[in-house]
Amino acid sequence: MKKQNVPSSASDNNKLIVRGVHLDLTDALRAFIESKCERLLRHQARIIRIRVDLEYDKLRKGKPRFLAKGLIEISGPDMVVTMESDDAYKAIDLMSQKLDRLLRVRASAMKKKKLHPHSVDLEAELPKVSATA
Repeated sequence: MKKQNVPSSASDNNKLIVRGVHLDLTDALRAFIESKCERLLRHQARIIRIRVDLEYDKLRKGKPRFLAKGLIEISGPDMVVTMESDDAYKAIDLMSQKLDRLLRVRASAMKKKKLHPHSVDLEAELPKVSATA
């Protein structure tokens, strides 16, 4: 059988879910979100899925605001970030920066844990095992 070459962007599209709440996502907004999340996918290979919700909130007093909610599904606890701004692009940028920082902190903690294992102190003595054949 002939092996098919799948571009990396096609496989990454299955990992990214983008949704607009109370607004229609334009192609420019969707492309901006995809470019920001593409960096996150390259940064950590064990990401299962990234969900981005961009919400337009006009009911509050004062200026309308945009909420960018990002959720990264990864082995272990999921990472959830919500950022708000009066500009949609700024909210998305702040959200991606915060998710990037969380991924870096998690990666350094995992590396530290792997490179510096600690001994376990037991209160009870372990029984001796004799090798009888």
